[in-house]
Amino acid sequence: MSNTSDRLQQLENFLADSPDDAFILFAIAKEHEGLQNTNEAIRFYRQLEKDHSDYVGTYYHLGKILEKVEGIDAAIKVYTEGMAVAKAAGDQHALSELAGARMEIDDSMD
Repeated sequence: MSNTSDRLQQLENFLADSPDDAFILFAIAKEHEGLQNTNEAIRFYRQLEKDHSDYVGTYYHLGKILEKVEGIDAAIKVYTEGMAVAKAAGDQHALSELAGARMEIDDSMD
């Protein structure tokens, strides 16, 4: 059984009212992550990735979880996708964070 919180319940209520709100999906993913509900966090990040591919914040956080759960190759793929999204959005800060995260684990970037 997964951990729950009042905040998670409130976020799920918000999501029921606004099912296409990317920020609410992101907040739910982060809440699950904080509660150590890793599979649920991944599920919500993946939903963001699929339904709101331009939501730049998804890629860093998903990549960090995947480093631990699915391995470096899965994380590198997500970081690389996120770098392309950040570049297209003109978000230099996110691009820099994603590139740094990828460099930390990707030996081929030397």
